[in-house]
Amino acid sequence: MSQMSRRNVLAAGAVGVAGVALVGCSSGDDTSTSEPTDQATEPAQTSPAAAGEELVATADVPVDSGVIVDAGETKVVVTQPQAEQYVGLSAVCPHQGCLVNEVADQVIVCPCHGSQFSITDGSVVQGPAMTGLSPVPVVVDGDQIVLG
Repeated sequence: MSQMSRRNVLAAGAVGVAGVALVGCSSGDDTSTSEPTDQATEPAQTSPAAAGEELVATADVPVDSGVIVDAGETKVVVTQPQAEQYVGLSAVCPHQGCLVNEVADQVIVCPCHGSQFSITDGSVVQGPAMTGLSPVPVVVDGDQIVLG
C-alpha cells in the first residue's frame, strides 16, 4: 500500500512540474499558428513616402475593389468603392501588424487572423481587429493616384 501511495505522489508531482514548465514557457499571446512576416513586424510607414508620390494608375484600381501598393516602406491599399471615388488606407492591420494581402468581395483581408475591413472607409467588418485601417491621404493627379 505504501508503494502505491509513493507512486501516486510521484506521478502527481511530475504532472505538476510539467504544468508549471508549460505555463512558464507560454507568452500569453494568441495561440494561432499564423505568424506575421518579417515585413509586418516593422512599424507602419517608418519612412513614409513623400506627398505627391505616384502610387497607382486610376485604371488599375477596379470599381468595388482595390489594390495593395508598395511605395517604398509605405504600404497602402487604394480602393475605389464607387466610380471616381478613391480611398487610401494603411495596409498594416491594427490587430498585430500583419500586412493585408487581398481585396475581394468589397473587403480588405488580413491573412494572419482573418480580420476584414471595408473598402469604403477601412472600418472593421470582421475581427479580431478592434480598430479599422488608418486613412492615408490620396488624390487623383491626371490618370495617377498620388499620396496627398
